[in-house]
Amino acid sequence: MKRNRRISAVAALALAALVTGTGAGFAATTTPSATPVATHVFDTAPATATATAPTRSFQGTLPAPTGRYAAGEDVIHLTDASRPDPWVPSSGPRQLTVTMVYPAVPGTGTPAPYMTLAEAAGIIQHRKIPASSGVTPQTLSSVTTHAFDGARPQRGKYPLVVLSPAYEDPRMTLTALATELASHGYVVALVGHTYEDFGETLANGQTPSCAICDDPARLDFDSVAASRALDESFVIDQLTHGNTAWRLAHLIDKHEIGTAGHSLGGAAAAATMIADPRVRAGVNMDGSFHPAPMPGQINRPLLMLGTADNHSPSSHDTSWEQAWAALGGYKKWLTVAGADHFSFADLNLLQEQAGFPTPPFSPERGVVITREYVTAFFDQTLKGIHRPLLDGPSPNNPEVLFQD
Repeated sequence: MKRNRRISAVAALALAALVTGTGAGFAATTTPSATPVATHVFDTAPATATATAPTRSFQGTLPAPTGRYAAGEDVIHLTDASRPDPWVPSSGPRQLTVTMVYPAVPGTGTPAPYMTLAEAAGIIQHRKIPASSGVTPQTLSSVTTHAFDGARPQRGKYPLVVLSPAYEDPRMTLTALATELASHGYVVALVGHTYEDFGETLANGQTPSCAICDDPARLDFDSVAASRALDESFVIDQLTHGNTAWRLAHLIDKHEIGTAGHSLGGAAAAATMIADPRVRAGVNMDGSFHPAPMPGQINRPLLMLGTADNHSPSSHDTSWEQAWAALGGYKKWLTVAGADHFSFADLNLLQEQAGFPTPPFSPERGVVITREYVTAFFDQTLKGIHRPLLDGPSPNNPEVLFQD
């Protein structure tokens, strides 16, 4: 295991210069699947952009966390010597980049970048985001996150929540949720699943491309979810066995562990619960189950939080009904009327701020609802604090429908 710091400025700026001149428009790609697949970041950019289009000004800002603590941030690098990388075996043992977000003392540390310049450049290059949008590696990496590098930790022990992003989306697309959880007294591990997106800077400074994104023959989502479950369990191992993987591992209450994920990351959360009994509670945010759990496999708390269009009982994704019938523990099935697939991550909000078209459902409301219900669920299941928000419909959140 090696600790990160950021990719060298010379290499990053050279890579940034390579891609920021892109003027071509881009179109979203889709893959037939029962899972809403996250195939793009800033996916609704204008279809035609010209070299003469005026350059916009993009200054992305994620919402500030609402809890009593500040959010500290460290980035660590872990190597699982017990298995080769599942997608690129020739690269050697599985390498993971993990962002740790933790309860911190306000006013300490320095503002943390949203991502490295190389990570931002990889996303922009793959998605052909036009330079005229104002979204460059520099502006994307400098999105205000409200997390602080090297911030002084609060004293105490806190539950650990492992977060897994959507397919093709880097780990930092769940930063708004991570900082919120940290502000309410959780240690959060944002896991970057190497070769499954276009932006994970490894310990050696390289930011490899996605190895499976453009290869339909390798898109066996059951296998990807199972591989992510191995990633998550390995991260839990490293963070709870001794204090060598992360300098602040002593903050973690190893008996209170949860997992949550968006889209395929939600399937991974369920797969992790099935495979790892240490995980006491989980959240699936708008992801099909791959596969749906069988009776007896998950008898611990699970929250299913999704769009009303795709994940209501009468929707086309039957895996949610199958999972609901099989779950044996405390469970909640909530849908959000009007929300779309990306309402549960940072993407819609940043697209709106960049001036790209967004769905009618307010991106801000999507972030608020996600943070409130996920935090309440972990408060109730990991901390034993009753949260009336989970008891039934709330006049403050009329979009949230209880399906149980």
